[in-house]
Amino acid sequence: MTLPKGKENCLTDVQGVKVGHVTLYEKMNNENTVCTGVTAILPHGGNLFKDKVHASSAVINGFGKTVGLIQLDELGFLESPIMLTNTFSVGSVLQGTLQYMLAGNEEIGDSTGTINIVVGECNDGYLNSIRKQAVKPDHAIQAIKNATTEPVKEGAIGAGKGMVCFGYKGGIGTSSRVVTDSGETYTVGVLVLSNYGSRDEALFADFPKKQLDTPDGSIMMIVATDAPLYDRQLKRLAKRCAAGLGRTGSHIAHGSGDIAIAFSTAQTHSHDTDSPTELMTFVRDSHQLMNRLFQAVTEATEEAVIRSLKMAETTEGRNGRMVEKAPL
Repeated sequence: MTLPKGKENCLTDVQGVKVGHVTLYEKMNNENTVCTGVTAILPHGGNLFKDKVHASSAVINGFGKTVGLIQLDELGFLESPIMLTNTFSVGSVLQGTLQYMLAGNEEIGDSTGTINIVVGECNDGYLNSIRKQAVKPDHAIQAIKNATTEPVKEGAIGAGKGMVCFGYKGGIGTSSRVVTDSGETYTVGVLVLSNYGSRDEALFADFPKKQLDTPDGSIMMIVATDAPLYDRQLKRLAKRCAAGLGRTGSHIAHGSGDIAIAFSTAQTHSHDTDSPTELMTFVRDSHQLMNRLFQAVTEATEEAVIRSLKMAETTEGRNGRMVEKAPL
């Protein structure tokens, strides 16, 4: 039995979560086209450094160039937006996000510690003239400022502008599920940046077998929930993205960076507290609710990938390359 979808069937069904995009598209000449962007995911609308949320990640296949996952997994807290972009723009997006966070927190690097910025990527070089490095730090700042709790815009937008999935136009996709147990109701949302797979691998459609000469590709998967979970449990949720990914037909190729990040908005933890101890509430691992949360992640990941295709549009990129909208 499948779980019910959230009100808008997207990541921002988890209350307080915000998503923003900046999309760059410009045909420079016959050979070069800027076809890329930035997407920002904010766990809440407050000060992310001062009020951290529990988080963790799962590296399903490590062919990726992420920033910040080492500390995220070591300490179990997210203290910045999660930023998504193309492979060669990780540095620029890191710089812009750092500038944004420093501007709002004068104590970072001075009277307190440094900050752990989290950036993920996929390679959009089939459509985007990636060597031009068109994404600048200001684009990351603008994506954060554009973030809203409104339903997420999907498809060829933000970081998804130049992505290709199953030989068709991919990009940003999102979905959500509602879990009810023992009188409690929780939401699980998933947002993906899809950029993997060939047409003959898809399990959800019978696509024509014409293939594009694209690399193995990658996918970033972001899981948000308002269920009270801490970092070890969130890593378990992040791992279940692999089940949803497998349902679409992915075999998690050698050259594919398949990476999931999960966070919970249920509790924030203050950076400024002097108390040596903290209290937290969390779901018992052995309770049936955990299995329902795993199911929610699996279902929402699968649908988010399919929606990334459904919501995209045919896009022309560099060297006149055309990637069509999937016939779904």
